[in-house]
Amino acid sequence: MTNPRVAKLADQIKVVVAGTLERRVKDPRLGFVTITDVRLTGDSREATLFYTAMGSEAEQASTAAALESARGMLRSTVGKRLGLRYAPTLAFVRDASAETAKSLEDLLARAAASDAEVARQAVGATHAGDADPYRHREDEESQDAES
Repeated sequence: MTNPRVAKLADQIKVVVAGTLERRVKDPRLGFVTITDVRLTGDSREATLFYTAMGSEAEQASTAAALESARGMLRSTVGKRLGLRYAPTLAFVRDASAETAKSLEDLLARAAASDAEVARQAVGATHAGDADPYRHREDEESQDAES
């Protein structure tokens, strides 16, 4: 279970970094960035910030470079704005949840198409054996009487 103080500090870091990226970072390489999550270590010394960026692969790579170059300024801003004695080191990680969700949606669409194909093939099909392959008590009793 996460310490409530650490969870609150992570939320505050998320707000401060997002606001600073919007207002103070003027790097032209920085595209449309959204900070999706912040995870802190138990001692609040290291923060991992997950982000999503819009654009092509090249634009996303330049956004990652811009975040990396602004990391020191963002760290000092977090320390000053939150009044921390030790500002946590910041590490930016691209959030892959959007790609994961898209791949899951694609898999679900393929499964639905496969199910529809099986249902289409099953129309008008008959059983390979008897219509009722199970034994019934009446059948067993009549066989016992014949013996």
